[in-house]
Amino acid sequence: MDLKPSEVATVLKAEIEGFSGRMQKSSVGTVLMVGDGVARVHGLDDCMMSEMLDFGNGVNGLALNLEEDNVGAVLLGSDAKVKEGDTVRTTGRIISVPTGLQMCGRVVDALGRAVDGKGDIKVGPNDMRPIEGRSPTVPERQPVKEPLQTGIKAVDSMIPIGRGQRELIIGDRQTGKTALIIDTFINQKLTGGGDPNNPNQVICIYVAVGQKQSTVKAVVDKLEQNGAMPYCIVVSAPASAEASMQFLACYAGASMGERLRDEGRHVVIAYDDLYKQALAYRQVMLLLRRPPGREAFPGDVFNLHSRLLERAAKLSKEKGGGSMTALPVVETQEGDVSAYIPTNVISITDGQIFLESSLFNAGQRPAVNAGISVSRVGGSAQIPAMKKISGGLRIQLAQFRELAAFAQFGSDLDKATQSAITRGQRMTELLKQPEFEPVPVEEQIVALYAGASGAIDDVPLNRIYEFEKQYVAFLRSSHADVLASLRDEKKWTDALQKKCDELCKQFKAQFLA
Repeated sequence: MDLKPSEVATVLKAEIEGFSGRMQKSSVGTVLMVGDGVARVHGLDDCMMSEMLDFGNGVNGLALNLEEDNVGAVLLGSDAKVKEGDTVRTTGRIISVPTGLQMCGRVVDALGRAVDGKGDIKVGPNDMRPIEGRSPTVPERQPVKEPLQTGIKAVDSMIPIGRGQRELIIGDRQTGKTALIIDTFINQKLTGGGDPNNPNQVICIYVAVGQKQSTVKAVVDKLEQNGAMPYCIVVSAPASAEASMQFLACYAGASMGERLRDEGRHVVIAYDDLYKQALAYRQVMLLLRRPPGREAFPGDVFNLHSRLLERAAKLSKEKGGGSMTALPVVETQEGDVSAYIPTNVISITDGQIFLESSLFNAGQRPAVNAGISVSRVGGSAQIPAMKKISGGLRIQLAQFRELAAFAQFGSDLDKATQSAITRGQRMTELLKQPEFEPVPVEEQIVALYAGASGAIDDVPLNRIYEFEKQYVAFLRSSHADVLASLRDEKKWTDALQKKCDELCKQFKAQFLA
């Protein structure tokens, strides 16, 4: 750091004047340098890591670099009001955000301040919680075994997510990553009727990092239109916000979720996206003169993401049994999952859902690549009925893709290959789903069984979507007991299978007629 002689002289003069024969700890310092949202402060001897600093004029800062002779701080606001020589005071407070159910239905910034124009959020002193928290230890956790239903057929059947899991959503821009999250949030209305005060209601937190304001507003509008906003919290750190606010927003969201998790509630939190968080963190660290490492990211960028995602957990019964499920998003460039940040986050999470541009453009929505998508929790995050029906689905689709590629060469195919291709095409059609229309798990099971059992092999391919819609509506209106038994008992019995076979046959005769 370059210091001018006049600055050194001023600091020395102040030190000599303040010296009274013995060392004094001071909680008042002087700004040595300010610019690009970063300040270097001299004289804060008793400053703590992550302590809030008061720069005056309503500007706060956060101590991040504690060095021998100065403190490197990021400003949580405009640096236009701070100038060289200004007085800085320590506050004795670690950076904290308001938490609790009163945050539901609101849009807040990285410090928990309302930005939705609906007035301030009333919080008590006990509602404030530091944004950095200790992750639960292994004895404090229990295995992930309870399903978190997303309402997306391709995910719930092949890449199931459990409460307390960390499932990465990865893909290029404009492949439907955010839509997947919104669908999951809308589907949580089934758990508690959309009332945040219902202890069964899964609370949803959406952290938007480095996005356009209009994009965040579109997400909020979609949640409101579908009645999901009352149990959702949106933490917004748009591209126009300071880099410090962008990288802190994820931790603020995690703290809000942890408070509810520790009270025995269930929470799902989406970080959209961690690549932009890493870029914001890199900007701050390079300005604070931390040396860059691989691919010019600071060496602790892995720690940045791991200490965030480790906070997702399913707590043990002694700890209340609450859970926090993390859905981090990472945007790739040209589908390159082997870049630095994607590989970092893949190694921290319990699986990934890979969305592919080529599938998206080919009309396969959601564009989930079942080949490299994986859930490391697997069938333990599924209800027994879904586990039984979807067991061989992934292998079936993989075989279909191989055979379809082979069949392009136009050679004559034997009967077994033709039937495998026919079945694969129909299963692929069944897995297609419009945006913002999550499907309850019992309806997914009956539709997927109709495809997997071969009952719809003779339905024309272009009418599969229409068949599925009408078949489920037929069951809902005339045979609700089938769906109810699946929903309540969650088991797939021989009697139920026989009944589904009969109903499907009966309906198909009407449909094709």
